[in-house]
Amino acid sequence: MNELLKPGQDIRTNSGTMCRVDKFLGGGGQGEVYRATWSGQPYALKWYFAQTATPKQFQALQALVDKGSPSPQFLWPMELCSRGGAPGYGYLIRLREPRYKGIVDLMVRRAEPTFRALASAGLQLADCYLQLHARGLCYCDISYGNVFFDPQTGDVLICDNDNVIVNGQTPEIAGTLGFMAPEIVTGSALPSIETDKYSLAVLLFLMFTLNHPLEGKKESAFKALDVPAKKVLYGAEAVFIFDPKDDSNRPDRHHAVVNNFWPIYPQFLRDLFIKAFTAGLKDAKHGRVTENEWKTAMTRLRDSIVYCPRCTAENFYDADAIKTSGGKELPCWSCKGAMALPFRIRIARTVTMLNHDTKLFPHHIDEQKLFDFSKPAAEVSRHPKDPSQWGLKNLTGEKWTMTVMDGAMKDIEPGRSVPLAPGVKINFGKTVGEIAY
Repeated sequence: MNELLKPGQDIRTNSGTMCRVDKFLGGGGQGEVYRATWSGQPYALKWYFAQTATPKQFQALQALVDKGSPSPQFLWPMELCSRGGAPGYGYLIRLREPRYKGIVDLMVRRAEPTFRALASAGLQLADCYLQLHARGLCYCDISYGNVFFDPQTGDVLICDNDNVIVNGQTPEIAGTLGFMAPEIVTGSALPSIETDKYSLAVLLFLMFTLNHPLEGKKESAFKALDVPAKKVLYGAEAVFIFDPKDDSNRPDRHHAVVNNFWPIYPQFLRDLFIKAFTAGLKDAKHGRVTENEWKTAMTRLRDSIVYCPRCTAENFYDADAIKTSGGKELPCWSCKGAMALPFRIRIARTVTMLNHDTKLFPHHIDEQKLFDFSKPAAEVSRHPKDPSQWGLKNLTGEKWTMTVMDGAMKDIEPGRSVPLAPGVKINFGKTVGEIAY
């Protein structure tokens, strides 16, 4: 890189304040990124190359600054910067914290998140793009290169937002091969909110299986995966590796890892991926999985987690698989030992496994607060005097009502717990849950 800016150099922002360049961080196809100090705080400063610093790009950036970020997870352009009479311009964004790792780190196993963290990341990603699309904006280039996540918590950050456009506008870039919807690859459509939905599905599949949804035997048949080959694989002849009606592109020995991950996940998640890469390959308007469908699935996935009593590996409660197996819980995917399910609670149409670390949120107990995970409303806790007894502690400020199998009722004040026992019903105020084993 040429290092367009120098450490110690002062850059004027459009609001009239100054920021100081601290050091070079890296570069890409459009420009270079620096650490800078603005108003006494560290930020990242992206500076464009001369050939990419077009008037059209400047206008687009100004529009994004004016609109503001759809959610805190976007590293959104905050302030445009220039060098007075000198050519070029750039913009300031929040600096990414070290705890965030790239999806590439996940793909090469430098980051090993739990399934809970993965599901949390998937939930946040779906919500981020929903917030973006709700504003009538299209990201255009969703890929693993512009997403970062915390492997411990699943928190996500989305960068490279300078290419976001108003849906329906002609973008500067079409996307990244492998993430582009087939209709973009074949040249029959431009990036849109509908093509973003396809790219999101590809990203999620990669995160959960470490394999591309269209890379199986067909990929291995190419001598070189060059651009013409990719256009065939991802466009004209795209086939999902687990298409239930077409086995022409099943994973082979070069894609063995996906065969290990795929059966771990419950059927409801696999069904969504099947929809995304069968109907979703051909029907952009009706076949694509929506952001809310992904949010629902990722929430359900977190609620389905159970721990193996022997190796502590995360497994998933899969009611469909249990029915297919004649009522028997499948063995642990990791150690192959028999699983012992914990108590679970059914609230409306949802089932949440009550592990030692389970928390319920407003999302679970109030149908008016769907996807509200702001503050725990309940948590599984051990009895202070009898470690063998577990309960569900009321963390709200409201009283619950417990009903046991013989019909007896009892108030559960804030800070008190409902004993975990089969048949116990809890009236949370807006919903009623029943504990089962």
